Amino acid sequence: MKFFDFKKQSKKHDSAPDDQDGTEDDDYFQSQPSSPTKSPTKSPTKSSPVKKSATPGSGAIPRADSPSSRESHKPRPPRSFGRHSTDPGSHSSRRSKKIDPDTHPLNLPPEERKRLSALSAMSDRNSMDIDTEPVNGGSTPSSPAPQQPQQSQPAPQPKPVQHSKSFTVPLNTKGDAENATNGTNGTNVVDLTKDEEDVPAPPPHRSAPQSPAQTAAEDAETFKNEGNKYFKAKDYTKAIEYYTKAVVLQPESATYLSNRAAAFMSAGKYEDALDDCKKAADLDPNNPKILLRLARIYTSLGQPEEALATFDRIQPPPSGKDTAAAREMLAHVNAAQGAIRDGTAASMVLYALDKAERLLGVGALKPRKWQLMRGEALLKMGDAHALGEAQNIAMSMLRNNSLDPEALVLRGRALYAGGDNDKAIAHFRKALSCDPDFKDAVKWLRIVQKLSRTKEEADSDLKARKYQAAIDKYTAALEIDPANKQTNSKMLRNMATAKIPLKQYDEAIADCEKAISLDPSYMNARKTKANALGQAERWEDAVREWKAIQEMDPEDRTVAKEIRRAELELKKSQRKDYYKILGVDKNADDNQIKKAYRKLAIVHHPDKNQGDKEAETRFKDISEAYETLSDSQYVPFYPSPYSPFAP
Repeated sequence: MKFFDFKKQSKKHDSAPDDQDGTEDDDYFQSQPSSPTKSPTKSPTKSSPVKKSATPGSGAIPRADSPSSRESHKPRPPRSFGRHSTDPGSHSSRRSKKIDPDTHPLNLPPEERKRLSALSAMSDRNSMDIDTEPVNGGSTPSSPAPQQPQQSQPAPQPKPVQHSKSFTVPLNTKGDAENATNGTNGTNVVDLTKDEEDVPAPPPHRSAPQSPAQTAAEDAETFKNEGNKYFKAKDYTKAIEYYTKAVVLQPESATYLSNRAAAFMSAGKYEDALDDCKKAADLDPNNPKILLRLARIYTSLGQPEEALATFDRIQPPPSGKDTAAAREMLAHVNAAQGAIRDGTAASMVLYALDKAERLLGVGALKPRKWQLMRGEALLKMGDAHALGEAQNIAMSMLRNNSLDPEALVLRGRALYAGGDNDKAIAHFRKALSCDPDFKDAVKWLRIVQKLSRTKEEADSDLKARKYQAAIDKYTAALEIDPANKQTNSKMLRNMATAKIPLKQYDEAIADCEKAISLDPSYMNARKTKANALGQAERWEDAVREWKAIQEMDPEDRTVAKEIRRAELELKKSQRKDYYKILGVDKNADDNQIKKAYRKLAIVHHPDKNQGDKEAETRFKDISEAYETLSDSQYVPFYPSPYSPFAP
């Protein structure tokens, strides 16, 4: 059997309607294949009504034959044949067309599909024996029909024509619903009997309607739950990320802020944790969990006073275990402050601060107040190592804030204590430029300037050999800042140097010992002391001092020379100096020697000094000196002019 192309047939018989006995299922849009058959030509006298299908693409509704059309009815042309819907390629052209998914039966709600399916089934049962009345009238009948006797029966409802190449979708509109209420047809028939090219393929099933979009509160809760998962997994970076998303959506939520504070705290970001927890406490001031977390953050940051004040707000009051760390920290800080105020040992300050710092949070920065107290204690210790640590503390603070006046003063004081007065003055001036009313900067600037000026004047007098003027100015400078060990030790050594030419040996030695006590590593003070001992003819002590210096500084070659000279003088001193015993000059003649002997012999004779055990020894030395110097063959010892010990 030969099949005709539907497209060509539809164009050829565009004006001739086709009668189709088969229907398509509107619910599932399925059709069963059937063999095309030709429809026999009906005679004008046939009594069965004839249906008219709309012209493809016209959109017209099928109409029943009118009496006038039956009179002028001509034989209907044979039925056109086309490819069945199940044949390959039957929908190749219409699938390229787009269709509104909302009008397709498969995308209608289930209740609507059931209703349409019932209407389609009813149409199939009644299509063979019920005439369809034209809806709009006036269409040309396809075949005449015998006249029927008039009966008082309601007009038949028009039925949509079922075409094998099309499907009809009854659609209810508002107007149709009103017509159905009034007894008229409430079904709006859409004729889709069109050319194959104009009929698009049915779209696939549309997915089920999506659930309504979540609100901001629901999204925030979702982000919070995700953050909780990461927090439990100890991935605090991701937890902070999701908590932040929740906070952005709900910035007034104390819970989200508190959760992010906990994540910040676990990540060691205590400052960020403090900001979030304070906001959460403001939003929910009576929440004990938030307040407890806030107090712990204060403790981790080294703020025990704020922590204890927060603990007092919690109801019921927290346990002693919760507040123990804050109370212990506060006790150590108070002890350090008291030690600085009372001027006790600096080591006690450092000990108390070490105890307090152990209670800080892991990775938390040391409080600025504690760093300043530690720097003060190190300055009080005054040794080179302590001064270096004080400078490190100041530099660490200045890295965070280069215009911190307190840090600038701390570093200036460390430089001043180390003897670098020019740099110290520069730091004090910079601190005053940051804060002109900073009293400590003003105080230390005046002290350093006055001390520097006085010391420079004393040094100038010493170089000019104005020894007494230099001594007076050094004495005045030492009273300006008795706590400055480095500078004071230098001035004491210079003052001892000025006293040696004035034969104030004992005072010079005492000044050197004070300088050494202030700075045990000050080698010039030790050398000046050894020289003063030699000038005082205390050669044994001088030798001992020079050897101690050599042990401390073995690389100094001049020390070895001084040791040899002192040892030679020590030997000379152990030999009796007869001229000295008699108290005469080495160039004295015999008469001078004789007169000196007679005078001393009368004074130190044992008969006149009964009870004085040393009188007899002195008398023997005087007699021995007179006998030796009276000998013409006696040659006194003089050191070589090339000897380093020559005068």
